[in-house]
Amino acid sequence: MSFRISVLGTGYLGTTHAAGMAELGYDVLGLDVDADKVARLARGEVPFHEPGLAELVRTHTRSGRLRFTTDFAAAAAFADVHFLAVGTPQSADGEAADLSHLRAAVDALAPHLERPCVVVGKSTVPVGTAAELAGRLAGLAPAGRAVELAWNPEFLREGHAVADTLAPDRIVVGAASELAEKVLREVYGDLLERGVPFLATDLATAELVKVAANSFLATKVSFVNAMAEVCEAAGADVTVLARAIGLDERIGPRFLRAGVGFGGGCLPKDVRAFRARARELGGDSAAALLGEVDRINLRARERVLALARRALGGVLAGRRIAVLGAAFKPDTDDVRDSPALDVAAAAARAGARVTVYDPAAGRSGAAARPELAFADSLEAAARGADLVLLLTEWAEFRTADPRRLAALVAAPVLVDGRNALDRAAWTAAGWTVHAPGRPAPRS
Repeated sequence: MSFRISVLGTGYLGTTHAAGMAELGYDVLGLDVDADKVARLARGEVPFHEPGLAELVRTHTRSGRLRFTTDFAAAAAFADVHFLAVGTPQSADGEAADLSHLRAAVDALAPHLERPCVVVGKSTVPVGTAAELAGRLAGLAPAGRAVELAWNPEFLREGHAVADTLAPDRIVVGAASELAEKVLREVYGDLLERGVPFLATDLATAELVKVAANSFLATKVSFVNAMAEVCEAAGADVTVLARAIGLDERIGPRFLRAGVGFGGGCLPKDVRAFRARARELGGDSAAALLGEVDRINLRARERVLALARRALGGVLAGRRIAVLGAAFKPDTDDVRDSPALDVAAAAARAGARVTVYDPAAGRSGAAARPELAFADSLEAAARGADLVLLLTEWAEFRTADPRRLAALVAAPVLVDGRNALDRAAWTAAGWTVHAPGRPAPRS
């Protein structure tokens, strides 16, 4: 392979992409301004939980194909293709994406680009950002217009990121020139030979693909949660409803599980940033839709807390609640905008004595919510609880023995905030089971 690759930003996206490119046979240099993080990665240590990633990083730091640096000049001299994988969080003062870190990375790299190369954006950005960055590169890089810009959005699912990198369901590339597209076809050549679809677009369409995809998935989640409200009022069962409509091939069953809603570092902030950009562009229909999706999602958290309050006879104060889950989804330790932690913290503010257990996110959860108590096992969290509240659907919770847990709690009362458990099995084991969008348990 003739290309050498740099990846700017070694967070979740950047580390995974860098390790994946090394696995595909490239020499890769990861860059970050955080010297401590760079030193840890150089030792083969990944500072977050993602199945299979630590092994991949260790393999290729040892092989020499994957190295890390804080030196922008070194990255510019090393690589022919530079991937931008810098975070674009929600702005502190509004819904729009904060592009300051991305712009800073471009401004730091560009003055060292003295020969033709391709800079490839992978960060999730508002449409129009690529055109802005192309101008910055042309103005700052000694190589000028010989620095090509392309946009290659990522579609990683936390918990499945390694597989999504090495066997993606599609590769989207927006490019302003045939040369940049040609380079990325070569970079991903092995994947294309395996049959991975390659979609070539303009820059603006490539920028929109990621936020549109995430917004559509978020809409499905909020739709089924809106249906859960109707089901509760009508005495219907949202799980059966979702199964029935999901059998329609035009709809499909995925993302139709009613519960506490979506969270994490992508969907919530992408929905809000897309809404803000749509408003700027005059896309009032999109902005209105996305605003309602966000509102329904946040209301789902409130509704699960209300369900817990009803399960405890209307009073949370003084009651012991075991919260199962801190991460926003299973198979990650990411607690950014976590519905589980939001609900746990709200219960604690209402006077409940809350103990949280998560198989991977205990440390990150405790750092984010130091006011909460955390246990180091499911059994320790459940012992003496008046209510067990499932908020992250880890396999450990889905396969737990309800009879064994019933012997540990003060009262076998469960709120399945993800509709993830076998309700009949838990009921047969003596539990009173409540869940969003399902008929109330018979008294």
